[in-house]
Amino acid sequence: MCPHHVAHLQVIPDWKEQEWDPEKPDAYAGIFHFHFWRFGEWVDVVIDDRLPTVNNQLIYCHSNSPNEFWCALVEKAYAKLAGCYQALDGGNTADALVDFTGGVSEPIDLTEGDFANDEAKRNALFERMLKVHSRGGLISASIKAVTAADMEVRLACGLVKGHAYAITDVRKVRLGHGLLAFFKSEKLDMIRLRNPWGEREWNGPWSDTSEEWRKVSKSEREKMGVTVQDDGEFWMTFQDVCQYFTDIIKCRLLNTSYLSIHKTWEEARLRGAWTRHEDPWQNRSGGCINHKDTFFQNPQYIFDVKKAEDEVLISIQQRPKQSTRRDGKGENLAIGFDIYKVEENRQYRMHSLQHRAASSIYINSRSVFLRTDQRAGRYVIIPTTFEPGHTGEFLLRVFTDVPSNCRELCLDEPPRSCWSSLCGYPQLVTQVHVLGAAGLKDSPTGANSYVIIKCEGHKVHSAMQKGTSTPEYDVKGIFYRKKPGQPITVQIWNHRVLKDEFLGQVQLKADPDDLQALHTLHLRDRDSRQPSDLPGTIAVRILSSASLTAV
Repeated sequence: MCPHHVAHLQVIPDWKEQEWDPEKPDAYAGIFHFHFWRFGEWVDVVIDDRLPTVNNQLIYCHSNSPNEFWCALVEKAYAKLAGCYQALDGGNTADALVDFTGGVSEPIDLTEGDFANDEAKRNALFERMLKVHSRGGLISASIKAVTAADMEVRLACGLVKGHAYAITDVRKVRLGHGLLAFFKSEKLDMIRLRNPWGEREWNGPWSDTSEEWRKVSKSEREKMGVTVQDDGEFWMTFQDVCQYFTDIIKCRLLNTSYLSIHKTWEEARLRGAWTRHEDPWQNRSGGCINHKDTFFQNPQYIFDVKKAEDEVLISIQQRPKQSTRRDGKGENLAIGFDIYKVEENRQYRMHSLQHRAASSIYINSRSVFLRTDQRAGRYVIIPTTFEPGHTGEFLLRVFTDVPSNCRELCLDEPPRSCWSSLCGYPQLVTQVHVLGAAGLKDSPTGANSYVIIKCEGHKVHSAMQKGTSTPEYDVKGIFYRKKPGQPITVQIWNHRVLKDEFLGQVQLKADPDDLQALHTLHLRDRDSRQPSDLPGTIAVRILSSASLTAV
């Protein structure tokens, strides 16, 4: 990574003013300051210019040129932030990438995903890496060292175990010479890596002095900056990377600026905590889903996917416990999160399981990341520690294409107020889940239908299902009912250019004593005196309870 790249990453603030200026030697004060991203904010770290050496040689990180010190200075500042140099030893690369960028890091296990042999998966990963690299993100690759003896073992191919290699370029390389290259246009997926210690390189295909480079024209080689020194920087095909390395970490810089030409993300950033309390209604450390009795006692966050389908990125980061940092290791809890698709109009905390839309891994890492594609609707994120009763603070970040209105759910049920005695307080809660319909009145192109669920002046709309007489709506509403005698109405409408056409409705008593969960009902018209059947049936799941915290 070049110093300018690091400077551009906000780590070196006002770097021009911190540069040594031979024309103004008096301006040099021997102090430097750096910024690192910690738990949602940029922290300023100030250091002096004394660097650890042995026999006048820098011990740790150093540049290839003897008069360049920025990387050793950044390292010293980072060691100060971590507590000591020892704390950096064998530290977590994913965490470091986040500290340097404020981005979100995504670890990929190449062995487990069998990327070396699965060409389609490999190509898709390469495309994603091209994107991350072109947008200024950081990527690293490493070979797992399983035992302490394995650490820094050099393999026959020249690679070293347990090292984080920086990926300094990702590109498709054109093979062939002259015009022929353009007509044949055979391209190879290539990756350039750098060993942070500046020597010891890969010696396999496409290594610095290998024959393969003859297949590439001189101009292409120059464009790629191919050198033959043992400077620790070398090229490999992506297939070889997947063959020899075990792990890749991509750290995306998620652009939230409207002035950018690249895709901008909408970020919701919320701070939360797992806290213990004797009262189960106030306890917020329920552990993972294995602990069914306490799982819903965790913090809960709601967000909306507003497009028909959207890519959602979610990251949860725990605040490291500082007390044990002296020996260089902060204690991480095992953390993770689950995402549930819930009713379109949910306002209060979840108390029973709904459809799990996605879930992260559970790992004792400082941060956990998940990328997922979800359909339009409302979702609840439940971040948890693996075991119940563990406490700690966390930062939740949710990135979507359009604002997701992400917020914490704090109340378990509708609040009571001085108006409750006048206007009444809900006596029942009912969840209505409209699954789909069949045999709808059909136009030549099929119906473009949608559902409206109505209860005591509240409405829930489904998305439109185009061109089918057997639509699957999969839409849920939750209603807190003050007048349990009033039925809930479910209507189906056909979308038309001038005026939508009514296709039929059903009325649901939704009584808690009704033990039949799934109802398949004939559609009827709106004549209240003598409703008659219309073509089609609708399938509805109903759950009602006198306990407002049952759903």
